[in-house]
Amino acid sequence: MAEVGSGGGGSLAEQLKSCIVWSWTYLWTLWFFLMLFLVYVLRVPLKINDNLSTVSMFLNTLTPKFYVALTGTSSLISGLILIFEWWYFRKYGTSFIEQVSVSHLRPLLGGVDNTAPSNSTSNNGDTDSNRQSVSECKVWRNPLNLFRGAEYNRYTWVTGREPLTYYDMNLSAQDHQTFFTCETDHLRPADASKKDFMQKAWRERNPQARISAAHEALELNECATAYILLAEEEATTIVEAERLFKQALKAGEVCYRRSQQLQHHGAQYEAQHRRDTNVLVYIKRRLAMCSRKLGRTREAVKMMRDLMKEFPLLSMFNIHENLLEALLELQAYADVQAVLAKYDDISLPKSATICYTAALLKARAVSDKFSPEAASRRGLSTAEMNAVEAIHRAVEFNPHVPKYLLEMKSLILPPEHILKRGDSEAIAYAFFHLQHWKRVEGALNLLHCTWEGTFRMIPYPLEKGHLFYPYPICTETADRELLPSFHEVSVYPKKELPFFILFTAGLCSFTAMLALLTHQFPELMGVFAKAFLSTLFAPLNFVMEKVESILPSSLWHQLTRI
Repeated sequence: MAEVGSGGGGSLAEQLKSCIVWSWTYLWTLWFFLMLFLVYVLRVPLKINDNLSTVSMFLNTLTPKFYVALTGTSSLISGLILIFEWWYFRKYGTSFIEQVSVSHLRPLLGGVDNTAPSNSTSNNGDTDSNRQSVSECKVWRNPLNLFRGAEYNRYTWVTGREPLTYYDMNLSAQDHQTFFTCETDHLRPADASKKDFMQKAWRERNPQARISAAHEALELNECATAYILLAEEEATTIVEAERLFKQALKAGEVCYRRSQQLQHHGAQYEAQHRRDTNVLVYIKRRLAMCSRKLGRTREAVKMMRDLMKEFPLLSMFNIHENLLEALLELQAYADVQAVLAKYDDISLPKSATICYTAALLKARAVSDKFSPEAASRRGLSTAEMNAVEAIHRAVEFNPHVPKYLLEMKSLILPPEHILKRGDSEAIAYAFFHLQHWKRVEGALNLLHCTWEGTFRMIPYPLEKGHLFYPYPICTETADRELLPSFHEVSVYPKKELPFFILFTAGLCSFTAMLALLTHQFPELMGVFAKAFLSTLFAPLNFVMEKVESILPSSLWHQLTRI
């Protein structure tokens, strides 16, 4: 019964609150006019006319210096607000005043609080939207990531800049711990010591400490993951990295065969086999990438094909994207089309590599003879229309790529992790595939003539996509974490300046102009000010005269008698 009573009291309070909110939402105009009428009725006892006369006399005694100081101070304050608003917008992408209004003032004025769903249906909806947001902003391992020792560190030695952010390297450390360690490593007495060293190495932030831990693990016994770490971070050339990966392959195959025989003996052996499989696939993939970088492209293609046949279920490494890039280098376009036919499926996740490679193949069929002038006269042929549609599809998936392919923005080294549909993915794609677009005659010209037409097909303000899901709004924040600070992150869609930045900019300029004019021409500005105020208050004086002519002058005395 107590629960029922408390529930009834709560519902009554909610109803009372909703009534108050409703009254504030819809009846504020009536309240406003009631207050004006009350002030008019009480104008005699409150001595409003006398006070207004006193204020007008005081204003008439003020010198022009006061107005100069007033307008100058207003300009200074509005300028400070403008600077703060601009800084806040550049850093967080929103207006501080608008954010405070939405977060704090809107609930008080009857706005809906999005953070407090009212029923289970809204809870489910919020959960689904949160899941969609998380999936859209999920960070993926870059399948074409470079070698730290042989490539990233060389860039640092030459330029003095760090190409990788701490956030990116921290994600790589988490990946290494996930792929290369196992909770049951301590159950292998022979491997326990070296696994301890490697677990310490993967968690260590200092590169030299990681390398030292890997050497200590190798002093105990052959360790595939120790060779992996040395190949990634200590080797200064691709040849040296390949040599270390070959040593890692020998040690990894031994562990893989041993765990393969014991995988059905229990859950712990199955976990060890899963870990050994990840290690083996990683080593073979990196060896294939070494062959590709050293110019042995056909050998790299064979290694990648064999790896995909041997481990078809391990799609987390996205080896098909490495294969597509190698086949494009060989100009084996028929093989590229065969790979796309398998992976460019509606049920599989897309990537910039898949979408733009498909666009490149269709553009290749018409780009050598394409002319925008001729196309505008005769219209697009079927093949040209297919190529343009493929380009529009690719641009809708990732709108940042064309500026890098057309060299409208400078490229940097790609990060170790990318955000699909983000600037980081665009950099990773263009870094490796720009040469393939240049090799196809006229492909970049066709892209230049058609890519901006994509944005006329996408609904604005991006409430829904055309061929894909709406473009996520979280890409800018994630890309700023993944990309170095010296790179200017590409933002889509371009954010419009908030209203309050424009308002404060106009207010600052207007008050500064008034201060300057008042200082230079005090008498003339005084005449203008009086004329402006008299014009402004003329309608109010007219209304007051009409009201006084209608209402009796002794209304206040009659009300006091009642």
